[in-house]
Amino acid sequence: MGRRVRSLAGWRLTAAGPLIAALTVVIALFVTDRAGFAFRDPDHVAVLYILEVGAGVALLIALDVYLRAARRTRRRRPSRAAMSKVRRERWTLGRATAVAIALVSFYVTYLAYRNLKAAVPLLRPGELFDGQLADADRFLFFGHDPAVLLQGLIGEGVSAHVLSTLYVAFIVFLPLSLGLALVFSERLQVSLFYAAALSLNWLLGAATYFLLPALGPIYVDPATFASLPHTEVTYLQQLLLEQRVGFLDDPANGTPQAIAAFASLHIAMSFTALLAAYLLDLGRRVKQALWVWLALTFVATIHLGWHYVVDDLAGLVIGAGALMLARMVTGFDPRNSKRPSAGAVLRRRSSGT
Repeated sequence: MGRRVRSLAGWRLTAAGPLIAALTVVIALFVTDRAGFAFRDPDHVAVLYILEVGAGVALLIALDVYLRAARRTRRRRPSRAAMSKVRRERWTLGRATAVAIALVSFYVTYLAYRNLKAAVPLLRPGELFDGQLADADRFLFFGHDPAVLLQGLIGEGVSAHVLSTLYVAFIVFLPLSLGLALVFSERLQVSLFYAAALSLNWLLGAATYFLLPALGPIYVDPATFASLPHTEVTYLQQLLLEQRVGFLDDPANGTPQAIAAFASLHIAMSFTALLAAYLLDLGRRVKQALWVWLALTFVATIHLGWHYVVDDLAGLVIGAGALMLARMVTGFDPRNSKRPSAGAVLRRRSSGT
């Protein structure tokens, strides 16, 4: 009976990613039909992500096999036989398939999310809540604009370049955190749980775009950020604005627009990673690094005009909510993953460690 329960839990974890992806795609197909444009992969972004991140995960798997074989043989250059043995034991067909499914499901969910995001201004034309969000920010900061306060506190020159680099680095942080979790986690259940939580961020984030459509400070009040130097973020902001204008002019052929301020998924995804580190007790250095990453991302989104402070606060709620929903969907409690299995304990005792 215990084996049956574990098997069922394993199937739920494996199926969670595809179910989230399927649900998001179905919603996106309905929404895009209502909005009057075809569901599509803009510039083949999702396909490219699957190929690129898939290749990266394959490299991480090779590194995982090498490190485990080197640790087992206590040699810097383990033999091919030792590495083959680790690969057969660690990377079974079942494990590799589950990892591949989780990875593809994550980016299929992202594809659906992009289409949902694009549809917001078409289904809620002229409805923007930037004024209310800016007012909420000024209320929180006693009548002051938090972006102006930050620019005065940390400057507008070097700080803008540093924060721009960090903001753009999110495109590396997200697949890297997913890849590391899928490859190096001792327990596959943990990997699949984290992948499901990240996928749910896409769905929850898209819902908030429809709840409170907003452009963000840089587009509503560009004068506040006019003194910032030209950075990679400046280029990206202009590109997104041009794409939005082109898409709204011709939704059938334009690149789906991607501007939406409330809520911040940079913050949501980063907070999910941070909370997962605590749930899994990953170690002090990992937690500290993720705290620093989250804090700097928070500052970057405000300083560069991407988000209001309330957008970031909402992102924290989404990040935490995604983990709670992932637990419900998968039936997996990540806190239990910190407890070593009986087999692991016996192996440690037999090896004298």
